[in-house]
Amino acid sequence: MRVFSLPMHTRFRGITVREGVLLEGEAGWGEWSPFLEYDAAVAEPWLRCAEEAAAGDWPDPVRASVPVNVTVPAVDAQRAHDVVRAGGCSTAKVKVAEPGQSPADDQARVEAVRDALGPGGRIRVDVNGLWSVEQALERLPVLDRAAGGLEYVEQPCASVEELAAVRRAVDVPVAADESIRRAADPYRVRDLEAADVAVLKVQPLGGVRACLRIAEDIGLPVVVSSALESSVGLAAGVALAAALPELPYACGLATAQLLAADTTADPLLPVDGELPVRVPPLDPAHPLATPDRVAHWEARLAEVRALRDARRGTSGDRR
Repeated sequence: MRVFSLPMHTRFRGITVREGVLLEGEAGWGEWSPFLEYDAAVAEPWLRCAEEAAAGDWPDPVRASVPVNVTVPAVDAQRAHDVVRAGGCSTAKVKVAEPGQSPADDQARVEAVRDALGPGGRIRVDVNGLWSVEQALERLPVLDRAAGGLEYVEQPCASVEELAAVRRAVDVPVAADESIRRAADPYRVRDLEAADVAVLKVQPLGGVRACLRIAEDIGLPVVVSSALESSVGLAAGVALAAALPELPYACGLATAQLLAADTTADPLLPVDGELPVRVPPLDPAHPLATPDRVAHWEARLAEVRALRDARRGTSGDRR
């Protein structure tokens, strides 16, 4: 077990340092990096993903590389322009609806991204469920015009019912992220016809094979996205994207670009807008966490394992 602490170039998702755990198994290393606010129940599927990776239990790939988008944090317009130009991708995912920012900030950011991409690039926006239905109907047309046409809007509202309402009312395709990975029943997105695209993240959903089952059951086009992992963890997302029968959209797996350090000396960075399908070797000299953070993660891992043992015991009693 190795606890890492990686500084980031830009604040993203409210953090400037990405922490997590690397667990070694028979086939190599898997990453367990649930965000700090997640409790043991939410963090348990993330552990299954790490164990699957460490065991080498991934399906065979059907492609040698995966197209990816550059991720644009909720930064000012000039910084957004720079991020896209440095990203080397023809698709950009732009964060909008950041608390404390205005709709004008979002519009300026999207306009700057279009300028940086040129007319042929694709733009998608990610709201993280922060709009009401009314806000979505008001703001989406503005951002659609600013983008010269949005590829899709990701999680415009929090609930599945709200997603379905937005999808019925707008021409921009709707992608579901949190409504799948945080829901007790991810299939409600399918049943309520709430989305055109499913965004799957391997850690929150329990691993590559679990995601493949969900993708098959939901029957929607899939975009594989990261949970801000290090390159060791990103390899699991790449493995999922590489194993999907069809991959019509660029994936959100180029987020190693957001890190100022990594767990490998050979990070998973895009070349001509694509990531190669490979597992980067662990760098023993990667930035390790301080002793107090190691203790934090050891205690957290013990809590998740205790919860899983308790669940298995309860299941055994019922039998």
